Amino acid sequence: MERPQPSQFGELRRLLPLVAAALLVAALAFPMWHIRMDAVQYPTETLSLGLYAYPRISGDYVEIARLNSYVGFYYPDPVFWPPNYEPHPDAIDVPEWSFGPLAFVGVAATSLFVALAPTARKLRRGLTAQLVGSVLVFTILLADIQYRLYQAGHTLDPDAPVMGVDPFTPPLWGKYAVANITSHSRFGVGAYLTVVAIGLLVVAWLARDSTATVGDLPRLVRALPDRLRQRLGRTEVQR
Repeated sequence: MERPQPSQFGELRRLLPLVAAALLVAALAFPMWHIRMDAVQYPTETLSLGLYAYPRISGDYVEIARLNSYVGFYYPDPVFWPPNYEPHPDAIDVPEWSFGPLAFVGVAATSLFVALAPTARKLRRGLTAQLVGSVLVFTILLADIQYRLYQAGHTLDPDAPVMGVDPFTPPLWGKYAVANITSHSRFGVGAYLTVVAIGLLVVAWLARDSTATVGDLPRLVRALPDRLRQRLGRTEVQR
């Protein structure tokens, strides 16, 4: 089987997918999502929670689960993987959470496979398929998470101590208030590593027709304004 030469892995179109693969695997070691919560029950303390790409929740889980139970909101039961917390019997089932690492490892493995493409033609095709597939996979993951948040917030326990709480959807990013609990959601380190990895795949795809290396980056960056002006000029002429 034909293999690329070692010197070719200095090219951006081969190097960046390898770096992206490492970042995606590393992302699994960090929380994907953070929640900070303030409540009158904890007047001098802000509670925090970290959720990972697999069934793990770090931080003040016990305290926050107790607060959420007042309004009948429960963190999901992953079903196929014993989590590091005790899910409520009425929690919604989220079996796909157990398979979250497979998505990250799968995309990382594909990045490695693309970087090893034996020819420039196969490399270009692989980079295109890799970028489209990666964006599709993580878009589906985000959509699924938001749906599960909607589901959990719209299946509140009718026997919860605090009655009359309207159904709600916790956002992936932003502030929301339920009863006397105010929460702030934001992405975690794992999510940012994932975003950087996707960004590297975008750059690799843009460089798919070039043998430019990391050492060529300063020259390419300096030439970028001229290339943009030329492209804009051609667009104006076509009009």
